[in-house]
Amino acid sequence: MTDAAALPGQPRGGVLSGPATARAINVLAPNASAMTLDGTNTWIVSEPDSEAAVVIDPGPLDELHLKAVIDVAERAGKRIALTLLTHGHPDHAAGAARFAALTRTPVRALDPALRLGDEGLAAGNVITTGGLELRVVPTPGHTADSLSFHLPADRAVLTGDTILGRGTTLVAHPDGRLGDYLDSLRRLRSLTVDDGVHTVLPGHGPVLDDAQGAVEFYLAHRANRLAQVETAVENGHRTPAEVVAHVYAGVDRSLWPAAELSVRAQLEYLRDHGLI
Repeated sequence: MTDAAALPGQPRGGVLSGPATARAINVLAPNASAMTLDGTNTWIVSEPDSEAAVVIDPGPLDELHLKAVIDVAERAGKRIALTLLTHGHPDHAAGAARFAALTRTPVRALDPALRLGDEGLAAGNVITTGGLELRVVPTPGHTADSLSFHLPADRAVLTGDTILGRGTTLVAHPDGRLGDYLDSLRRLRSLTVDDGVHTVLPGHGPVLDDAQGAVEFYLAHRANRLAQVETAVENGHRTPAEVVAHVYAGVDRSLWPAAELSVRAQLEYLRDHGLI
């Protein structure tokens, strides 16, 4: 077996559900797949001495999972007071409306279509529910509405699908754009350098204990893939499907449709920068 400390970001092994930091508890949704890894991580975040908690990404519309999140919070002596969304993909957000009804909480998101209540989320917002401090960090690229949440007290960042606990994420063209995604990775890197963030609490997969290492791995991976796509085009592979078959030949074919979305984003980036 590979030592987790040698892997990008130093992923934690063992059970994914349960306490991850002093202020964050994960409840894993039962929606494992090739795209969602072990399932969606639903995060309960609160100050240790506060009764009020914030839930980030209630996950899919699965009644048992939504009630399990509430049960975990209640067993920890917490009352869910607010729901936040990192982005609108169904595996993160489809259960939000039902969860809001069960908990009688507002839902805040960047996309107005996902909000329940009067308040949205924007760059520079600071969530202070129950004395908690969560800073909103725009991280578009995976999707246009992707956000991360900086948890300074735990030196952690909740990244949704911008950084995963295992593997790499999808730039979901045309909504997602590679240039935006690279800028978002650099923004997260600045949190590790300037703000001391060392822990990634991802939307899927295990917690990462080396945030800077994870970001550097993602940036290097993107640069490598971009170079591969550019070379494939130079060698006559013109369509996205042709590029996927060439660059992702060693990847499970069930993932090729998703890979084609990333390739389309990479081709757009290369054209925009005059590289092809």
